Amino acid sequence: MFTAKDILVRFKSAQTHKEQWRDVYKEAYEYALPQRNLYDGDFEAASAGQSKGARVFDSTGVNSTQRFANRIQSGLFPPGRKWCRLEAGNAIPPEMKVVVQERLDEYTEKMFDLLRLTNFDLAMGEYLLDLSIGTGAMTVEKGDEITPIRFTAVPQYLVSIEEGINGKVDNVYRRMRMKGEAIQAQWPTAKIPSDLQAMIDNKPTDNVELIEAAVYNYGEKKHEYHLIAKKGEHQLVAKTMRQSPWVVGRFMKVAGEIYGRGPLTTAIYDIKTLNKVVEFLLKNASIGIAGVYTATDDGVMNPQNIKIVPGAIIPVARNGGPQGPSLQPLKSASDINLTQLVINDLRMNIKKTLLDESLPPDNMSARSATEVIQRRNELAQNLGSAFGRLTNETMIPIVTLILSVMNESGLIDLPLKINGLEVKVVPTSPLAQAQNLEEVQEFMQWAQIAGSLGPEGQMAVNVGEATAWVGDKLGIPQRLRFSAQEIEAKMAEGMQMAAEMEQEQPGSVQGLVQGAA
Repeated sequence: MFTAKDILVRFKSAQTHKEQWRDVYKEAYEYALPQRNLYDGDFEAASAGQSKGARVFDSTGVNSTQRFANRIQSGLFPPGRKWCRLEAGNAIPPEMKVVVQERLDEYTEKMFDLLRLTNFDLAMGEYLLDLSIGTGAMTVEKGDEITPIRFTAVPQYLVSIEEGINGKVDNVYRRMRMKGEAIQAQWPTAKIPSDLQAMIDNKPTDNVELIEAAVYNYGEKKHEYHLIAKKGEHQLVAKTMRQSPWVVGRFMKVAGEIYGRGPLTTAIYDIKTLNKVVEFLLKNASIGIAGVYTATDDGVMNPQNIKIVPGAIIPVARNGGPQGPSLQPLKSASDINLTQLVINDLRMNIKKTLLDESLPPDNMSARSATEVIQRRNELAQNLGSAFGRLTNETMIPIVTLILSVMNESGLIDLPLKINGLEVKVVPTSPLAQAQNLEEVQEFMQWAQIAGSLGPEGQMAVNVGEATAWVGDKLGIPQRLRFSAQEIEAKMAEGMQMAAEMEQEQPGSVQGLVQGAA
């Protein structure tokens, strides 16, 4: 078991590494996610309700980031729909797969029925907002009777991580604040030292800074949970866990780096430029509305006193010669048309990077099913490798933790491991279905061509296995379809019945066939 000193040393090291990303993440949050920006010092100052987004002059980055998170959620974790399916792996004997699959389908139904009672959709939306910048963090823990499972999307700023074997996030450290009087209620087994208890008794509503750590002890091969009070470095809780409750996902990861890089880290350059252009445009517009004027002055003009602000009057010796007007407006030097072209190009680049493009545009008439499939296919293609990383680092860990909580609560009995060999987590989300539908369509085209080649071509199609394969690709529950073995048995039974009818009434089967023809 790690000591408090061990945990604090590892935490400080992880936090130092996290600080290297401050500039990258701070700009992205400031311009695109100001409502979740804690890099501006609000957490350290404990100041809530402060105005954010003071440097944001254009909302394109903010809106496109929100739409990016919404598209990822609707494509991978659509609310109110089943977005994955539990399937029996290759380690399950063939003769047991049908029985196991029926039970796994039942568990899948129970899991999604349970998710509808939780805050999963809300937490996932916040998680994906952080993931758009690069790194998202979430905890999945056992809840209460009303909310059986509790999902908490933790702001990325409060979390520092360490990688283990194969690039997997093994250790997670979280900074948090909690009222002193609530510590014992949250952690009944917490061992609070006398000095901290005295401080809590005197000021029970004051916040206590805590460090929460979920680490893996490779020496003892077990997960550990630690809760440490920052002041005094007291270890309040130290226990072992079956598994870590943390889900940490990276949108994209560069070799040698721990934290992720999201599309916002690419779009931030255009977002900053767009903000500056719009800022200048607004200033010019204010000058165009209020005007800047020159006024004749017989004295000597002092340039140090000149301020180019709306409504300003600049003293000059003359306006257009001796006969010039006493007061005239200053001609603007900007080109509104050129500025608008630059703004439009920047907005298009931002939307393209954040996958906020619509083909066809959203303002057109109702879209056909083919157009919807095209949208999903294009989104899946644009995600590229991020789709696989989202599946491996977000979807599978979340499902694993959910089933673990359900198993612990007695809602299911799952003796199998979710390791891809015994139980597989197969995405059935709209994005996954769009990819599977392409494979099904390719197979149907081949089967149609094979069927047109005569009896030999028709015999090339294994109808029983093909039916099972198509059912798996489309996510059809096992209870709604027969297995390949059952189909073969029914076909054999039908052929036997036909033979018996032919023996009892010669020519009857042939007559029925000819009559049908």
